[in-house]
Amino acid sequence: MNIYQKALEERKKQHLLRSLPLMPEGIDFYSNDYLGLARSQNLSLAIEEECRNAPKLNGATGSRLLSGNSKYAEKVEQEIAEFHKSESALVYASGYMANLGLISSLATKETTLICDELIHASLIDGARFGSAKKVRFKHNDLDDFAKKLKTVKGQVIVLVESVYSMDGDICPIREIATLCNENDALLIVDEAHAIGIYGESGEGLVQSLGLESQIFARIMTYGKAPGIHGAAVVGPKWLKEYQTNFSRSLIFSTAPTPHQFASISGMYSYLSKVNGERKQLFEVVNYFISKREKHSTSWLPSETHIQSLIIPGNAAVIEVADKLKDAGINALPIRKPSVPEGKERIRFCLHAYNTKREIDLLFKTLTSP
Repeated sequence: MNIYQKALEERKKQHLLRSLPLMPEGIDFYSNDYLGLARSQNLSLAIEEECRNAPKLNGATGSRLLSGNSKYAEKVEQEIAEFHKSESALVYASGYMANLGLISSLATKETTLICDELIHASLIDGARFGSAKKVRFKHNDLDDFAKKLKTVKGQVIVLVESVYSMDGDICPIREIATLCNENDALLIVDEAHAIGIYGESGEGLVQSLGLESQIFARIMTYGKAPGIHGAAVVGPKWLKEYQTNFSRSLIFSTAPTPHQFASISGMYSYLSKVNGERKQLFEVVNYFISKREKHSTSWLPSETHIQSLIIPGNAAVIEVADKLKDAGINALPIRKPSVPEGKERIRFCLHAYNTKREIDLLFKTLTSP
């Protein structure tokens, strides 16, 4: 047995072994398809219509800096920038690639990154691949953030998420933006779990608060509520030029295909038409919270579509997830090391298509012996 097989065996012993599951039958409380757009026939038709405007190529044929760029790609990026009230937008193949390329390129030796301790793994990896100094502050703790901000000098970049993917709570963006502007720090906000949901047309939490002019850059990830794939970094015009010159995940990757650009454009044209789904999602969230408050004190505080029940221990959290699965409910156990030891949890992702009956069954199953 080699060292890699031993590592797998150790994961099995710790109840940490991952596998690639097929989408199971049952009630969906686990996917990121918050608005149901991934299964929307109307969105599919909007994308199909937009494909008529895209270059007639199956593949991109090369990186954006070689043969993979087009007037159509630049047109779509301009549409994205205008939608998000930004000077520019740059599309990446995925949210992970966007965060990796953006953060690593900005994280120079002259830079200090100040990060909320619960930022996503892709942001963490971007920071690791760069050369910047790194400082973490307590999650959503403005006092700790202000203290850390005063200890650093030179170019400072602050990394936060608008809605945190594991705890489901909301970043105090307004207060953090004010502190950043007072201290000449650049603020980057990952909107992965907010785009599509917040704002009159799903622009994201930053725009819903009217703060877009105070934020240096935002990452818009399309694989969650928007129901497709890919991502874009929106920000000042010079930032797009900077990434084109220094972002390795852009420079050394084959460009997104014309179909992917068409999917993004079709999604944006459709996003303003799903106000009913957004309203329904918030109604589902409110009903879930009303049931949660009568259940136990082990829930993390959250007012969003991500709700987490703390169940310490990998074996214990798997047992509860299996119990839910036996009742026809699909919800994922989040285990160490994805979360700290003792903070293992079931993360419930809520959707516009979840019903009160499904939520009632969920809580009935959790409270049954």
